[in-house]
Amino acid sequence: MTRPVLGRWFEELEPGTIVQHAFRRTVTETDNVVFTTMTMNPAPMHLDADYAASTEFGKPLVNSMFTIALVVGLSVPELTHGTIVAQLGLDAVSFPAPVFHGDTIRVESEVVEARASRSRPRAGLVVFEHRAYNQRDELVCRARRTGLMYRRPTGADGSHGAQGSAP
Repeated sequence: MTRPVLGRWFEELEPGTIVQHAFRRTVTETDNVVFTTMTMNPAPMHLDADYAASTEFGKPLVNSMFTIALVVGLSVPELTHGTIVAQLGLDAVSFPAPVFHGDTIRVESEVVEARASRSRPRAGLVVFEHRAYNQRDELVCRARRTGLMYRRPTGADGSHGAQGSAP
């Protein structure tokens, strides 16, 4: 099956590699309300502006589960689009500063570990550390994500943005 490949193959993900992701995203009130209600989270700190005004933050906080999903999503084009077998886990997730409606999030990712898969000869395990910053360059999220990544297929030239054939 031929499909667009934008991500990086296992061989291109050496520890120490840092990627500054091209896309950024401004978080809206709609994002927060829809995500929070869709996931059945009734916390007033996300949905009740009057309540949130009485907290130490003075306004609604963006749901942290939306934040982590956005962080991972912003990393996909340059890292895993068309080159990942499966996401295996998230760990060491932290939110050192709050995210509010109107904040613009940018992400950088670092490859912290990469090793060949013992059970899948056409793949390898890669641990990424994603770091997200707001428009004031405050760290708002940090997370490690483990992905099972395809090895470069035989005959693939490694160019990004071209049609490629994933195994």
